[in-house]
Amino acid sequence: MLRDSYPYWLANEAVRPNADLEVVDKYSGEVATRVALADEAAIDAAIGAACDAVAPMAALAAYERKAVLEHCVDRFSERADELAMALCIEAGKPIRDSRGEVSRLVDTFRVAAEESTRMVGEVLPLDISPRARGYRGYWKRVPIGVCSFISPFNFPLNLAAHKVAPAIAAGCPFVLKPASLTPVGALIIGEVLAETDLPPGAFSVLPCRRDGARLFSEDERLKLLSFTGSPAVGWDLKARAGKKKVVLELGGNAAVVVDETLDAAAQDDAVERIVFGAFYQSGQSCIGVQRVLVHEAIYADFRKRLVEATAGLVAGDPKDENTFIGPMISVSEAERLDRWIEAAVGKGARVLCGGHRDGAMLDATLLEDVPRDTELYCNEAFGPVALVSPFSSFDDALAEVDDSAFGLQAGVFTRDLYRSQQAWDTLDVGGVVVGDVPSWRVDHMPYGGVKDSGLGREGIRFAMEDMTEIRLLVVRTPPTDVGT
Repeated sequence: MLRDSYPYWLANEAVRPNADLEVVDKYSGEVATRVALADEAAIDAAIGAACDAVAPMAALAAYERKAVLEHCVDRFSERADELAMALCIEAGKPIRDSRGEVSRLVDTFRVAAEESTRMVGEVLPLDISPRARGYRGYWKRVPIGVCSFISPFNFPLNLAAHKVAPAIAAGCPFVLKPASLTPVGALIIGEVLAETDLPPGAFSVLPCRRDGARLFSEDERLKLLSFTGSPAVGWDLKARAGKKKVVLELGGNAAVVVDETLDAAAQDDAVERIVFGAFYQSGQSCIGVQRVLVHEAIYADFRKRLVEATAGLVAGDPKDENTFIGPMISVSEAERLDRWIEAAVGKGARVLCGGHRDGAMLDATLLEDVPRDTELYCNEAFGPVALVSPFSSFDDALAEVDDSAFGLQAGVFTRDLYRSQQAWDTLDVGGVVVGDVPSWRVDHMPYGGVKDSGLGREGIRFAMEDMTEIRLLVVRTPPTDVGT
């Protein structure tokens, strides 16, 4: 269980000025713990301390950065049960999914430890014409400076890790604002970092109210802002970020295409994967399956199997090993999605299964005939709801996938190699997953979206590129020495 209270971390030190932030058990609705809440003065002090840590962090040798990250791998592994239960309580995430996220936290830091010694540059020949004879270039990557991170509630451990771990690997001090609904996991990451030899001021983990978080985006001392969350908030932060580099991982309404080339066994596999992709952690994933497009030749039978599998999902207490569907993050979010379902039904959509809400619990819900002008089709549901529809040609299916303001990832179930390549070539998304759902991710792959889904890519090596600048060295050999 959780402790009675947790401090925040300011310049590597635990600070307990208050216990003002109540963290609620998302299933019971009861207060599970209290967390220290940072004010603007604390955020300002953290940024100042991080500025003082820029040179010491940049001076860390690769093996020293690697040692910090390997310590985190060991300690997170030792504390895996504690981390999983904290996640289960504060996020309402079923315990099996919580354990899976802890394993990804460990993977992410392990990959970062490996990448910390691979921040390479190049020798660049410059003598492309007579005027550059005797010149030679070299470039390397150097840390960008102080980074600001804002992480979301749905993956409190792993999405914080995707910011923290590459920052350490690249040698950047940082300030992190975890989601106020789910701050405990990030604070435990802070506890583990405090056990290492990171320079003073290298990190701060500061839960705060949204209206007190202005400095995380606007302070000119920050060199990079990395935000994961809703599109509306993300694009607003970018508009206010000034000259700093901005990386945004935002929302989606991911689609999956199932064509007629699948045999019975492959269709069974597709049903299993789609149900997982649509409803794991109550659908609260930006790459969760929201739209399911099935070829008309197999549509009726596939829909039937999809409904049966969805209706069989166990909902309840996320601490129960058998639970697959837990609560949404709040009653208000469940109410919002319930309204979207009702509005779609009012315009002609049909509920195939689910559709019932009790507090923050919303049944796994499938609908068909959802009009394209509804919130449920156009926007990110971010809950346990998926839409099913038939298509007649693969070209039409790809066009429907792209009929979205978002472009994060897409899934394609097909046995046709050329269709796989066509999807990869055609779809305006950050990634195409063939033979699986768009919800699939491994933590070292480039991950991110286009259109309203964001800017930039995560995945350790790719995040490190954003957290570094290229610095060039040019060496001129005087003409009298050329060739001697």
